[in-house]
Amino acid sequence: MSKEDIVNRIIADAEAEAADILKSASSRADDIISAAEKRAHIERGEAEAEAGERAKRISDGRAAAARLDSAKILLAEKRRVIEEIYARALKKLQTLGEKESVALIERLLKDNAEEGDEIVFAQSFGYAARVLKLDVVAAKKLGVSKERADISGGCLLRGRKSDKDLSYEALLRADMEEHQAEMAAKLFAAGTKKD
Repeated sequence: MSKEDIVNRIIADAEAEAADILKSASSRADDIISAAEKRAHIERGEAEAEAGERAKRISDGRAAAARLDSAKILLAEKRRVIEEIYARALKKLQTLGEKESVALIERLLKDNAEEGDEIVFAQSFGYAARVLKLDVVAAKKLGVSKERADISGGCLLRGRKSDKDLSYEALLRADMEEHQAEMAAKLFAAGTKKD
């Protein structure tokens, strides 16, 4: 074998080895690119799923906030309606005739007065003289103040142990606190029925 054949053989072997190296490198590059594309596809899917979850949480949060705001508005409206009912009841109590006013005060005194209490009538109460003639006043030895109270109607009781507010407004407020949930349920039952 001549020198030239040896050189050509070395060059041919080197070219073949270079071709193998290029082929192997190209194959590895294709594998790396394919793996990177798969990883990018998976990461994109995860990112889209996370974005979808985040959007759902935001949407659910806004829907919950809207429901809460709606419930607050409805509750405020229910309160307003109930307060209006009690405001009208107060006006009716303030415009009761003599017979009804005296009967109401008599019942309040029977239920609440203790012996020796002093009655302080509302400035607007016009039937004090008639109340003084009631049996309950004599039986419980109730006194009557010359003062008049700045209240919505009815009277106050000053006692040795405690004072009692029997003004129409206080009575209605106590009634509202005790019964407003029940009233709201009855008044707004039609709005909560499901078809």
